Amino acid sequence: MEIGIAADHGGYDLKVLLRDFLIAQGHHIHDFGAYEHNAADDYPDFVIPLAKAVASGEVERGIAVCGSGVGASVAANKIKGVRAALINDHFSAHQGVEDDDLNILCLGGRVTGVNAAQDLVNAFIKARFTQEERHLRRLKKVKLLEEV
Repeated sequence: MEIGIAADHGGYDLKVLLRDFLIAQGHHIHDFGAYEHNAADDYPDFVIPLAKAVASGEVERGIAVCGSGVGASVAANKIKGVRAALINDHFSAHQGVEDDDLNILCLGGRVTGVNAAQDLVNAFIKARFTQEERHLRRLKKVKLLEEV
């Protein structure tokens, strides 16, 4: 799978570990930065290019990591076509894709342990949107909001 990944200084260490974890699984990773730990960087500088790549189809899914995951989620959702969420549990990691067509997983580098992050990423990557009528109907209503 083509996966994009991005993080600021708060998520840098977890991003590096997840990038290497996904590469070891055979995924192709597009790294949108940060490329070094810089305490003065800003999450939108990395998350927005990732979100645009997901929205355009350059990558199939995205993983965005900042200190808490909240800022990454807020920034990513400003891009039309992106459905990003801060995820902290296994059920939501796959259900968000299955029911809501989640395309960016947001994690908190300061609050999510490595093993938990790997589990969440695996659940997110393996999940598929069900295309059920009720989910399509709900997503249509959400997508209409992007036109306002």
